Amino acid sequence: MAISLRLNEQLERQLELAARREGLSKSELVRRSLQEFLARRETSRLPWELGQHVFGRYGSGRGDLSANRKRLVRERIHARKRRV
Repeated sequence: MAISLRLNEQLERQLELAARREGLSKSELVRRSLQEFLARRETSRLPWELGQHVFGRYGSGRGDLSANRKRLVRERIHARKRRV
């Protein structure tokens, strides 16, 4: 499959230099670069995927934490002050 690609002058010069340095044609360098990029994307995982195994695993049993967070923090702080 053929793909047409427009590059600005600076990027075209960089591509030519890199291809010359690597001893490759510009097409081959672009092909290898694209393969490397896509391989990295397949192995990189989204934050949700990385933490999915622990989300919801350790629950407090309370369903009001987000709605009452300020009050709960205040109560905790006051409880600590009373202990000291």
